[in-house]
Amino acid sequence: MSANSKIEWTHHTFNPWWGCAKVSPACDHCYAERDAGRFDPKRTLWGVDAERRTFGDKHWGDPEKWNKAAAKAGERHRVFCASMADVFDKNAPAGARDRLWALIEATPNLDWLVLTKRIGNVAKMIPDRWALSLPHNVWLGISVVNQGEVDRDIQKLLAIPVRIRFLSMEPLLGPVDLTRVQHLKMIDWVIVGGESGPKARPMNPYWACSLRDQCVSAGVPFLFKQWGEWRAADEDECMGLPDRLYEYEDGGAYEHGIQRGVQLYGRVGKKAAGRELEGRTWDEYPKAV
Repeated sequence: MSANSKIEWTHHTFNPWWGCAKVSPACDHCYAERDAGRFDPKRTLWGVDAERRTFGDKHWGDPEKWNKAAAKAGERHRVFCASMADVFDKNAPAGARDRLWALIEATPNLDWLVLTKRIGNVAKMIPDRWALSLPHNVWLGISVVNQGEVDRDIQKLLAIPVRIRFLSMEPLLGPVDLTRVQHLKMIDWVIVGGESGPKARPMNPYWACSLRDQCVSAGVPFLFKQWGEWRAADEDECMGLPDRLYEYEDGGAYEHGIQRGVQLYGRVGKKAAGRELEGRTWDEYPKAV
């Protein structure tokens, strides 16, 4: 958990527990699993049968402090829930999800950004009192990183009665056509980003630019979070980098920072790659209550 989170699109992060199981290609190089192993190397938190790390009352009391601070400032603060877990994991610790629902209801000055890879579990896991409409301060998002995941999950998201729906497309692993989705304007926000970390896969700039253009055309707020470890570069810049060979899932290869036949890339690191997309920063948000 963190106050004043370093994640670009939120003020705070809150985890009702730590631990999850991999269910998507996005999970292949999971930062949360890596971070959990660094903080608590003696415990295995990832996997269907692995235990989840739980927290005490002090941890659970922090969002109430943030809620009071937001009220005093006359502001709304965003809380990303959960960066180290999935709220709709069927192996959640007993009672933790119910405690989270009560906490969300008790903090009306916080907008809770609940992001899941398990959108199919939502309807059966939310409390009965939310069946007709989730609380006004819940933003429900799905993590979808390729066309197949979008086609599979977006209609499930649209079926949930929630005020703000969003897509987190990070790490973006392929081109996505959102115009194939009926009622695209029912999506309130799209976040796009490349992968970071030691095994990061490059993101083709055309994938990101296409999603930005689709959002602009539909009037959907768009946020470009990061390039990740890689970014587009010219040939001289790429050839000056250390030798690398990166095998991509579609069979393409990256050698000396170059994807042969498609696009030039340089592995320059997250900080150097930055957040600009075609010369500007995209930091658009849906309108809060």
